[in-house]
Amino acid sequence: MALPAFTPTGLPRLCFLSYRQIREFAMPVVAEYVGRAQIEVVDGTFGGALAIAQDRVERGVVDAFVSAGSNASILRAGLRAPVATIQLGGFDLLQALIKARRIAGRVGVVMYGQTIPELEAVKDLLNIEISQHAYQTPDDARQRFEALRREGFTVIVGSSLVVELAEEAGLAGLLAYSLASIRKGFEDALELARVARLEAGRYEQLHSVLHNLQEAVVAVDRQDRIIAVNPPMQQLLGGPGLRVQGQALDALQPALSLRATLDSGLQERAVAQRFAQRDWVAHRTPIREHGEIVGAALTLYDAGTIQAADTSLRMMQRRQQHAARHGFGSLAGTSPALQRAIASARRFARTDLGVLITGESGVGKELFAQAMHNDSSRAGRPFVAVNCASFPESLLESELVGYEEGAFTGSRRGGKRGLFEAAHTGTLFLDEIGDMPLPLQTRLLRVLQEREIMRLGATAPIPIDVRVIAATHQPLVELIAAQSFRQDLYYRLNTLRLALPALRERREDIPAIATPLVARCLARLGSPLDAAAALAPLLSLLTSYDWPGNVRELENLAERIAVFLLQFDRVGDVRYAELAHDCPELFAQPGVQGATDMPLAERVAQAMELAGGRRAQAAQRLGVSRSTFGRWLRELEGAEPPTGQ
Repeated sequence: MALPAFTPTGLPRLCFLSYRQIREFAMPVVAEYVGRAQIEVVDGTFGGALAIAQDRVERGVVDAFVSAGSNASILRAGLRAPVATIQLGGFDLLQALIKARRIAGRVGVVMYGQTIPELEAVKDLLNIEISQHAYQTPDDARQRFEALRREGFTVIVGSSLVVELAEEAGLAGLLAYSLASIRKGFEDALELARVARLEAGRYEQLHSVLHNLQEAVVAVDRQDRIIAVNPPMQQLLGGPGLRVQGQALDALQPALSLRATLDSGLQERAVAQRFAQRDWVAHRTPIREHGEIVGAALTLYDAGTIQAADTSLRMMQRRQQHAARHGFGSLAGTSPALQRAIASARRFARTDLGVLITGESGVGKELFAQAMHNDSSRAGRPFVAVNCASFPESLLESELVGYEEGAFTGSRRGGKRGLFEAAHTGTLFLDEIGDMPLPLQTRLLRVLQEREIMRLGATAPIPIDVRVIAATHQPLVELIAAQSFRQDLYYRLNTLRLALPALRERREDIPAIATPLVARCLARLGSPLDAAAALAPLLSLLTSYDWPGNVRELENLAERIAVFLLQFDRVGDVRYAELAHDCPELFAQPGVQGATDMPLAERVAQAMELAGGRRAQAAQRLGVSRSTFGRWLRELEGAEPPTGQ
C-alpha cells in the first residue's frame, strides 16, 4: 500500500518502508516533515520490501529510504541506494520495558538480529522477569513468539512483526521503538538524501570534465567494425603493431563490444568494467546522423584516475570550517569565582596577547578560549583547536606546521598545510600544552618568536598571523623543575594567565548548570517532568559533592539522573533513594544516607536549624536560591516563617 506524497516535487524524496504497526505509530512524525520532504509511505516486509525498493530506484523516484529492523538490513544489503535505519536505542527499550512492567511482571522481548546482553542488568533494576530472543526470518520470529506464549508470557516487546503476532494471538504487544528514534531516522534520511543529491551533482560535474578528455577511445560503424581508435585504446586492443581498423570489435575483444548499443540506441554512462586486468569506467554512446544510428563510440576511463580526480574534486568543494561556537553567554553561574574569571577573560579578549589557561580537567578551558576568541577583534576568523596529548610526536609536528609533497613516505600529493596556517588571522588553541614533547616545544617556541612556520620538507618560511591560547591542567612550574617543559616557552605562553576555578570552588553555580542539562536530556527522552522540580531534592547532594571531574562529570551525572527520572510520570512519584544505584558517588558522601527520603518540611526545618535560623545560609545548604527557599516556606502548610536573615 502506498500513500500519496505529503509535499510537492523539488524537495528531498524519501520512501518509508515498514510494517503496518510501525507505520501507524510513525504517522505523527511523518506529518511533522510536511514542507521538508516528499515522503512515500509503503507497507512492505522482507523480500517484498526489497522488490518495492528496487522498483523505486530503477524509476529514479527516491533519494533515500527509511526503514527499521529486518527491512532496513535487507534494503542495505540489496540496494545501491542510501538507507537510513531507525535505530533501536537503549532508551527506547527501557521505556518499552517500563510500560510493560505496568502490565505484567514477566515480559518477553523478541527483536531482529541479536539479543541485548545489557538487558540482564536492566531487569534487576526494574524488578522484572525478562526472556529475550532474536530472529533472522519471519518463520524464526513466529517460533520465538510461540515459545514465549507457551511459557505463559502475556506481554511481548519487540519489532513490528512481533507486535503483529502478539495482537493476532490476543496478547499485549509493545513496539520497542520511540517517536524520538523514528524522528532521528527521518533526520538521517534527510541528510542522506542531501548528500546523495550533492554527490549526483558532483559526478555530473566530474563527467562533464571527463567528456573532453582523450582517454582510451574506439569508434565503430553500424556493423560494429572499428573505424577509429586512439593510441591508448590501440595499446589495449593489441599494441601499436596490430592493425585494428576494419576489424569487428566484438570479435577482437568481445568484452568491449558495442553491438548492444547499436541495437538499442541507448547511451550507457559510468559503467564499471574489468578489462585487461584493470578497472575502468566505460561510456558507450550511439553516433547519430540526421536521427539515424550510424555507429557507436566507447570511451574507457582509468578507474584509478577517476577516483583520484573525484577525491580532488571533493576536497576542493569541501570547506574546512574552523569556528568557535561558544561565547561568554554560554558560561552559566553567578559565583564570585566564576565572575572573576569571566572579567579577566573579557579583558584578555580585547588584547592580542597570548593567554595561558590553567585549571583542572573538565572546568571548561576550551569554552573560555572560544569565548575570548569570539569577543576579540579576530571574531569571525578561524578558531583552530588541537589537543597536544592526542597525537604522537611525529604526527603532531606535521599537523601543526604541515609538510611539502614528498617530505616523507606516504605524504599527500601537493603537500598539506598545517594547523598554524589554517588558523592564520585567527586563534590557535593548544590544549594540554603540558603534554607536548620537548622537541616540539622547541619548534613551537621558534614559531611564536618568529611568527613564521617552516613546513616539513620546505626551504622557505611562511609568515603567519595567529593568536595562541594555550591550556593545561599540569603544574608547569614543577614540569620545568623536572626538565620536561621548557622554561622559555612557559614565559612566552604565560603572558596573560587565566586560572579557572574548579566546580567545587563555585558550588552555588551547580544548580544553574545542572538544571538545564537535565531539562535538555528529559526533553530529548520525551519526559514531561519539570527538571527544576525534579532536581530540587537532589541539590543538596549535588552542591556538597566535590566533583573531581568538574563540569564534564556534572554533564555525565545529569544524563544519568535524567534517565533515572524517565521512569516516573510525576515528580511526586520519584523514589530518590533508588538513584543511589545509578549515582553511587553522590550517595557515598558522609551524612547523606536517607537525606532524599526526608519530606520537604523536615529538610527545610533541618536546614534552618543548622543555619541558626538564617534563610540565606539555609538556602545555600539545600543548594537553592533564596527566592526558591522562600517559596518553599510559603507553600509548606502550617509552617511558620522562621525569623532571622
